[in-house]
Amino acid sequence: MRKSIKTTEAIFPMPVLLVATYNDDGTVNVMNAAWGTMVERDIVALNLTETHKTVKNIKSKKAFTVSIADAKHVVEADYFGVESGNAVGDKLAKSKLTATKSEKVDAPVINEFPICMECEFIEYQDNAYGLGVIGKVVKVTVDESVMTNDKVDISKVNAIVFDPYTHGYYKVCERVGDAFKDGLKLK
Repeated sequence: MRKSIKTTEAIFPMPVLLVATYNDDGTVNVMNAAWGTMVERDIVALNLTETHKTVKNIKSKKAFTVSIADAKHVVEADYFGVESGNAVGDKLAKSKLTATKSEKVDAPVINEFPICMECEFIEYQDNAYGLGVIGKVVKVTVDESVMTNDKVDISKVNAIVFDPYTHGYYKVCERVGDAFKDGLKLK
């Protein structure tokens, strides 16, 4: 039997993405964003309101980075979501994480997160069915410690996802099948 529940945020899992920009004074701003996805192979969409300091920075600098959060840094990742960049000027310093300037865009790469997409700002969309930042991925960097045979090994990344039902974080690391292959058994 199925039961109706009150939440409409029903897609699980939601990625835990860390969006990083530079503030006007050169300090690093990082926010936690669970509402993000790829809309094409090299286009990322982040559902962020214009009230976020991050969005103001993206529009100003025309660039941002998106990192995949991992279980090792769940406390820092959550901090970037519970603290506002409008209230705290240098959240990165408080987190004790470090950043390096991207070689491709005017945005920081957070060194401790295993995967980072460097993005050029395309546009900000605001309409009746959604809003947010659209960016073009121009470079992806991966910490070598999470690679096997020159490929990203998700079991080493220990990426975390957000559960909107209980507001929990969960690790993603066990492979259960082969995409574009397992379904062929039913053809």
